[in-house]
Amino acid sequence: MAACVRRVQMGDQEAAQALVVQTHPLVLKLVRAYRAQAHSDDDLVQEVYLAMFARLDRYEQRPGIPFEHWLARMAVNVCRDVLRAEGRRPKLGALSPAAEQELATLHGDPGTHDNASAARELVDALLCRLPADDRLVLTLLDLEQRSVAEISALTGWSKTLVKVRAFRARLRLKTLVGTKEMP
Repeated sequence: MAACVRRVQMGDQEAAQALVVQTHPLVLKLVRAYRAQAHSDDDLVQEVYLAMFARLDRYEQRPGIPFEHWLARMAVNVCRDVLRAEGRRPKLGALSPAAEQELATLHGDPGTHDNASAARELVDALLCRLPADDRLVLTLLDLEQRSVAEISALTGWSKTLVKVRAFRARLRLKTLVGTKEMP
């Protein structure tokens, strides 16, 4: 990866294409974690790569810190900037009947959750109601099962801040659902 980055810094277009191909899964995963409303995933990925190529001349390789960490941090910052610019939190829109049933299950009988797509719809709708940083920390920590240390490296937040944000985000999520039984 380091050799590819150096070649891109020297203007090699083939290396630039190879760099995008190699890093695209990481960037796409981070963009999807933010769930921006006004931008498609592809638009945000493009914005991340535009920022990367614009700032690539400032990148310096450091021992023990791979290029992917630098890029991931940039992707997180670009997504956060886009979400701040949206300046709004989407309202919990109309849910499908199956998602409404999932929500009712959270309020009452904890029964079985046998409709994965309805549960995912509900999770997405609830996460969209949270601030961008809350949405990010819950997605990375709980949905993607990343460690606190990984999230700290990706976002630039201290490990303590990651834990505090996760705790507060879960409280906000519980308030949205209207139950104290959610983890």
